Amino acid sequence: MRIHWKKTLVITTDILLAGYLVLAFTAFNKPDESQRLCTQVNIDIQDEATNGFINAQEIKRRLEKEHLYPLSQPMRKVNLREIEELLKASPFVKTAECYKTEGGAVNITLTQRMPVVRVKASNGDDYYLDDKDCVMPNSHYTSDLIIATGDISKSFATHYLSPMSKAIMANPLWSNQIEQINVLPDKTIELVPRVGNHIIGLGTIPYNKYKSKQNAIVTAFIEKKLSRLEKFYRYGLSQAGWNRYSYINLAFDNQIICKRRDGKPTREEDDLHTLSESDVIGNVPETHEERTSTEKTETKEKSKVSTPEKPKKEEVKSKKDEKPKEKKTEKPQHAEKTTKEKASTHTADKPKVRTKDKDKEKTSHTKSEAKKEKTKKH
Repeated sequence: MRIHWKKTLVITTDILLAGYLVLAFTAFNKPDESQRLCTQVNIDIQDEATNGFINAQEIKRRLEKEHLYPLSQPMRKVNLREIEELLKASPFVKTAECYKTEGGAVNITLTQRMPVVRVKASNGDDYYLDDKDCVMPNSHYTSDLIIATGDISKSFATHYLSPMSKAIMANPLWSNQIEQINVLPDKTIELVPRVGNHIIGLGTIPYNKYKSKQNAIVTAFIEKKLSRLEKFYRYGLSQAGWNRYSYINLAFDNQIICKRRDGKPTREEDDLHTLSESDVIGNVPETHEERTSTEKTETKEKSKVSTPEKPKKEEVKSKKDEKPKEKKTEKPQHAEKTTKEKASTHTADKPKVRTKDKDKEKTSHTKSEAKKEKTKKH
């Protein structure tokens, strides 16, 4: 077999030339990182509209303070990891991500921590609580958040106040209606609404030593109280008036106690719940289904009560039937003889008469005979 040396040499030279051209193009087109500079810095804060703890100017100021701001710096000297660690160290930053582009830009993407409630305790503490039950320091940030006041320690805030605030903020009705939470020295919780000049008492929050169970217990407690308050708003205050009561107590399960603002009993005819200085309002109608169920139970109870009265009516009827029989015994002597003769013929069919009835009949006969003898003598 013959080998075509010329043909093989031509093929190998073509392959080498093609590889050289590819490497030459890639090598010459690749920019030199030592000479390339950062021409643009893009700072993107995703939830800046809702949470205003930080902004782009503040991020720039922090990076310049630590000499990490990458603008006009060589791209090879831009340390992305140091920038991310510095930004994550901020108490207001939740996540931070940095990356470079081929056009000489550095992009920084941030997400902020979500505040839930602002705490202004009686001991002078002023801080925020986020959705992770963590403490955030105070800042110039202003937002429409619930303010918690009163006897609040940091342990009580993280274990009780934070899940309670999250349960309130999760409901759009109560996130707009409740503006303040007040904690009394005995740990009784009070709420101050935006609409209505009154205070809402919830009672004390149940305790559990396990934090995982404690959050569920607190949320269930708040949801139960607020559902009762919503029904009271619909069926109670909508008729009585939003400014009629100064205090609404929801501490008890079976009733809602409302303290009147004027402290005087009402003179209105339709007010059925007035008790001197306070109104006890219970059994608030919830839904149409619950009303129908209560009506069914009431009809069943009435039927049970009415059933034992039937034998009493029968007894009364029997007594009425017995009275005319006793009157018939007081007949003249001739009539009694005929009745005795008839009774003698049917004694085998009828049951025996009691001895007491017989004695009564004998005494009646003797009295009637004595009267007849007196009349004959006269």
